[in-house]
Amino acid sequence: MTSHDTEFPKELLPMMASSPPPLPAPAEPTVFIVDDDPSFLRSLARLLRASHFRVVVHASAVEFLAGLKPDMPGCVITDLRMPGMDGIALQEALSKAGSPLPIVFLTAHGDIPTTVQAIRGGAEDFLTKQAPKADLLAAVRRALARNEQDRALRTRRQALRQLFDSLTEREGDVLRQVVQGKLNKQIAAALGIHERTVKLHRTHITQKLRVHSVAELTRLVQDAGFETG
Repeated sequence: MTSHDTEFPKELLPMMASSPPPLPAPAEPTVFIVDDDPSFLRSLARLLRASHFRVVVHASAVEFLAGLKPDMPGCVITDLRMPGMDGIALQEALSKAGSPLPIVFLTAHGDIPTTVQAIRGGAEDFLTKQAPKADLLAAVRRALARNEQDRALRTRRQALRQLFDSLTEREGDVLRQVVQGKLNKQIAAALGIHERTVKLHRTHITQKLRVHSVAELTRLVQDAGFETG
């Protein structure tokens, strides 16, 4: 994820215009509850707070999106059927925006096709509102753990991308050949350069990326998502 705020799809902006101002990003993971039923919001918030979770409630998906910041850690619990933007549309909006927040669907109106759609869309779980308390809390803990892992991976990938951005264009060309398992002589022939030049580029690559072997280099390329094609 880049350091600047991720923009939401343009078609959502008119709906967000009259929503509350954005919330400050919390320092600790937050469970965001999105539901149009006020009594359910209150009861679920009490349950989660009693279980020592930080909770923020929203009466609609649009209100939630308007207050969202890309760096907010946590997860989302949302109803499936809500006026305006429903739970599946909220899931799609978060996906388009590149948000790493996992979703737990908690609804009274589940069906198999919708459940499958939600899970394929990356939902952590799909529960009914009558689900046992233990099942809900377990789903929330899994979602928060998943978010923590995802945020750590994104942070590492961002740091790695800065290292890879320090490579020159020619060093990038050599790197792609190296991770394909080609020898210096083969790389030189493929790029039309001298073999000594290949060795020099390889030295610069290992210094910039702080690796000592091809195996380390290959793992780093994979972790960074560097294009090798």
